[in-house]
Amino acid sequence: MANTQVAVINASTVLTDAQVNDIIPALQQQVHRDFAPVWGVDADLTFVRSGGQPPPNMWWLAILDDSDQAGALGYHETTDQGLPLGKVFARTAAQDGVNWTITASHELLEMLADPEINLTCFVQQTDTTGTLYAYEVCDTCEADQFGYDINGVMVSDFVFPAWFETFRAPGSTQFDQTNNVNAPVPQLLPGGYIGAFDVGSGSGWHQITAMRHHLVKGARRAHAPQGSRRDRRAIARNNWRRSEIRPR
Repeated sequence: MANTQVAVINASTVLTDAQVNDIIPALQQQVHRDFAPVWGVDADLTFVRSGGQPPPNMWWLAILDDSDQAGALGYHETTDQGLPLGKVFARTAAQDGVNWTITASHELLEMLADPEINLTCFVQQTDTTGTLYAYEVCDTCEADQFGYDINGVMVSDFVFPAWFETFRAPGSTQFDQTNNVNAPVPQLLPGGYIGAFDVGSGSGWHQITAMRHHLVKGARRAHAPQGSRRDRRAIARNNWRRSEIRPR
């Protein structure tokens, strides 16, 4: 049994319990087989049906309809016990023309890699300037075209720790699961992006995109939806709110 237990909660009206439950074996295989050996973080997944209550002491991956629902249904920055929470906006994904199963994989892996949404990679350009890059493992290569298949379910590509190591020469090692990335930060695949914070600028977090803020087919939104990890990264930690599951 893994140290981390994740409840995958169906709180969506556009997906049935069967649709959500059916992708869990693929997500579980991705975590055990592909992600854990590289990142040293493993997890066991448990499905929670619509209207059900997750077991205590579990992290949550909540499948919601859209970002507005994240507030309306009481899903905020952490679980009701103050533990990590990931959010998947299934209807928003459909409206953007992206695959919700890749989105679910994306959010799950990023939650496991950086559950507190506070890890960064610091690249110092000069004695007095530098950039913090968000430790988000799927944003770089998030477009659907870079996902891969596990037993008929499409899951997200993800970068390896080497992508955050700027001493790596291009092509010198494996930078991501599907071998599409060939250089470290700040290289991005089409449709990818990364959060950046220029130290000393006072400008806060901003997005660096591969396509100058234009999305390619199968990529997520350039602007952070309410409730997303990008949105929550900009919220002071003492302002985070705990979640509750309310009846629909």
